[in-house]
Amino acid sequence: MDDEREAGRAEAKAFRLLALRAHSEKELRVKLRAGGFAAGMVDRVVRRCRELGYLDDAAFARQRARALAVGRLAGDRRIVLDLRQKGIAADLCRQAIEEVRGELDEREAAERLIRKKTRGRPASLLDEQEKAALARHLTGKGFPTGLILSLLNKAGEEGFHDDDGE
Repeated sequence: MDDEREAGRAEAKAFRLLALRAHSEKELRVKLRAGGFAAGMVDRVVRRCRELGYLDDAAFARQRARALAVGRLAGDRRIVLDLRQKGIAADLCRQAIEEVRGELDEREAAERLIRKKTRGRPASLLDEQEKAALARHLTGKGFPTGLILSLLNKAGEEGFHDDDGE
């Protein structure tokens, strides 16, 4: 009887956590263990949550990747780091990023972030110090260095075209 009661308490905690927001399997396991539940009980509850469709790492990865890529304008490296910290397998990370990048590619996300950070001011008007700060910010958001340099160099060249655009 005590085992069933403990299982009920563990399930109730898992359901409360999952009702608040989606969790990865790793996150749920960590929180249940921190709640004082034995490893066997955690396994049992996680299995039950999967059976009920409440716990799905692939769906969690897609949802989280979209929130980071579209909502926070994060680069792929930042998304992968976040998902891996939450216990998502590398192949699920790649799939989630591929899916979200069909909606908003990494270059467009970086361009949007640049516009946001410069408050609509043309990047060609930024001085070197402002460009360096912007490059650090973009790096921290997980964008690749090559893309950052490409966008900032392109922005620097925009104001120096001849009349024919070359």
